[in-house]
Amino acid sequence: MRLVVVGAGGRMGRMLIRAVAETEGCTLSGAIEREGAPVLGQDAGVLAGLAPLGVAVTDDPLPVFAAAEGVLDFTTPAATTFFAELAAQARIVHVVGTTGMDEADLAKLAAAAHHARIVRSGNMSLGVNLLAGLVRKVSAALGEDFDIEIVEMHHRMKVDAPSGTALLLGEAAAEGRGVALSDTRVSTRDGHTGARRPGDIGFATLRGGTVVGDHSVVFAGAGERLTLSHHAEDRGIFARGAVRAAQWAFDRPPGLYSMADVLGL
Repeated sequence: MRLVVVGAGGRMGRMLIRAVAETEGCTLSGAIEREGAPVLGQDAGVLAGLAPLGVAVTDDPLPVFAAAEGVLDFTTPAATTFFAELAAQARIVHVVGTTGMDEADLAKLAAAAHHARIVRSGNMSLGVNLLAGLVRKVSAALGEDFDIEIVEMHHRMKVDAPSGTALLLGEAAAEGRGVALSDTRVSTRDGHTGARRPGDIGFATLRGGTVVGDHSVVFAGAGERLTLSHHAEDRGIFARGAVRAAQWAFDRPPGLYSMADVLGL
């Protein structure tokens, strides 16, 4: 499968290049960076710490997408919606690990999914998506007798909060209760907030150091607590999951999919 990595010069971009190169049945056919990026013209393999792959980093995605079968995208919301349009025109797979997307961005992805096979997830790891499945089941079983709080911590350079993974887990908790996360989400508490409202799903965000990603979902009842957690120790898990998602989507019809679909959850 011929795969393109966009945002190739970033930390995740380089990991994606390595994951593609190390996956049997996949080949890197293109590497994209923004106009003026210092890595333009470099061999993508060398950029990722590998032997040369014969693929130069470019800022012109059109011919690259036209020759590809899939694109791996952990960039920014604005870039992702642009790449989604190109993926739709090329009728290829678009794997989206970008976080911080708003409703307008998601609507653009949904529109592009009429022609592209888009797999989007706030987290591409197997463990996190299994955790989301557990959260959904536990939330349904316990109901509103247990309060739900989601605690996440990432490195100091992360720019969005709560994390995409935390929101993924929040959505799973809300689905388990049969409610909309938008109606129950509480992301900030400061000052005299009063008592906690029944049914709220709370988020706490921590930032610091080089933490790859820690997430815990706390179910707090009267006299007992249940905590489900995932700790990411290597960003490679996200890159490998993204490649797996691309391979899964290769022969699927156009549509908007999730990692739960990829993993059969």
